[in-house]
Amino acid sequence: MRLSLSAAVVAALVLSVLATPTPRGGLRLFEKRDELPSDFVRNGAAAPDTKLDMRIALKMADRDGLEAALFDVSTPSSDNYGKHLSQDQVKAYAAPSAETMSTISDWLKSEGINFDVNGEYGDWVSFSIPVSQANDLFGASYENFVHVPSDTTQVRTLAFSLPEALHDVVDAVYPTTSIVRPHTGPVRMVEAQLQPTSDIAPGSDASVPSSCNSQITPACLQALYGIPTTAATQSSNVLGVTGFIEQYAQQADLSQFLSLFRKDLPSNTSFTLQTLDGGSNPQGSRYAGTEADLDIEYTVGIATKVPTTFISVGENNADGVSGFLDIIQTLTSESNPPQVLTTSYGFNEPDLGSSLATRICDAYMTLGARGVSLLFSSGDGGVSGSQSQSCTTFIPTFPGTCPYITSVGGTINVPETAVDFSGGGFSRYFNRTDYQADAVEAYLSTLGSTNSGKYTSTGRAFPDVAAMGDNVAIVYQGGTYLIGGTSASCPIFASVISLINDRLIAAGKSPLGFLNPWVYENPQAFNDIATGSNPGCNTDGFPSVAGWDPVTGLGTPNFDAMLSAAGL
Repeated sequence: MRLSLSAAVVAALVLSVLATPTPRGGLRLFEKRDELPSDFVRNGAAAPDTKLDMRIALKMADRDGLEAALFDVSTPSSDNYGKHLSQDQVKAYAAPSAETMSTISDWLKSEGINFDVNGEYGDWVSFSIPVSQANDLFGASYENFVHVPSDTTQVRTLAFSLPEALHDVVDAVYPTTSIVRPHTGPVRMVEAQLQPTSDIAPGSDASVPSSCNSQITPACLQALYGIPTTAATQSSNVLGVTGFIEQYAQQADLSQFLSLFRKDLPSNTSFTLQTLDGGSNPQGSRYAGTEADLDIEYTVGIATKVPTTFISVGENNADGVSGFLDIIQTLTSESNPPQVLTTSYGFNEPDLGSSLATRICDAYMTLGARGVSLLFSSGDGGVSGSQSQSCTTFIPTFPGTCPYITSVGGTINVPETAVDFSGGGFSRYFNRTDYQADAVEAYLSTLGSTNSGKYTSTGRAFPDVAAMGDNVAIVYQGGTYLIGGTSASCPIFASVISLINDRLIAAGKSPLGFLNPWVYENPQAFNDIATGSNPGCNTDGFPSVAGWDPVTGLGTPNFDAMLSAAGL
């Protein structure tokens, strides 16, 4: 049944109170959401026998110690810069204490629940129970929430509780209060007749031909950012590309793309495949995914000869959160995870409960401490996130708001200006960290009272950097298209980082790892973007200015300057 947002339904939603279930004895409220995301409607209580695959995240033994270690090995001025932690060293911080494990185990056993302990660090427990039992266990009221545009249903609760003793050992419970919009893909895509641009020489804006204003190709990026075409040499320097929601990367499209835009590379240049949760990568035009093709074409096609792995995540239970959790667990369990991971997917931060967002972010911290560079697109809705212009406060995008990853915004044209859909702003959940404090304070002093009350000025600010994000040429289902979205910007920037890592490793140095302290200590390594804005919520959004701004961050890549900043 497809539901519509009638005026009566909307009015009812506005007037209704999202009631908190009354917990049974011994429970205390753990988390509650006060409103539904836009485009969702309530559709009755969930059937009592509906199975829920529950996950509980357990507190790390020493989360603060891990954070300190992350910054210690990631800050260029530190004596320990580049001395990334081993898997066992991270585990000493991240694994729950014996007391925590005993507390959660005793509780679940007392409830007659069989459970599994998951993750490299044993920091998650999982079990399946029917809705009727979940309602009782968590003092919850699970309902059906329908996302009207996609006609998909999520079984969630607006509030849940835990026994008092568990509040000190549990970080998050899923699925509970997260009600998340499905990913919708690139913001702009048009079919176009494209011209090869393989003969452009690297140089300044002045040397980039006007054709790059109408179509961005690898040659345009090589010229604009000084990206080399020489082949990478280090087999250990793997670039990971995430694939969700049945997005499949097509070798035929990649080969055609290389034939058009990287004639110096063999057209059969390929990538390796990694799968989890039943993921796959079937070949054939009908399986092609715009996001997957875009990501693979602008990693293989930019990071010349860098080993590239497409990671296909199969599980998709309407919101995509399970896939995000599982890919983290998979990568943390690997002795040699990718040096760089690019992800073109995300959520409106408020759609996730703060506890779940915080726990996912902390998991990224464990990878950063091991020397993995995590990059996420900043979003394609300006300051509106993924909902309509009707928002009254700005909606930040997660994971871009996580302080332990690098968020990538978008630009357009030559000379570059901020593209109007570039996601950016300030987190509601995460505080600003020291590495960006000076840059953000300088921006806020320039901004003054503009947009006052619409954002959390003390929150983690994003994006950190940017790259071209519109009129980007791709091959999809054998046709040529121009595509727009920060989902183009992210793999481009990630490819640049992979090429720098290749040179660092070849020189006997450590890869860059968690990027942000290095990025903010070296603003001269980026092309500052000082024009444009990211409108949304019926406002002009934030303006892009000289220095850092919440539209394009510190700017776009300057390869030679970045090499110099990396000590090469």
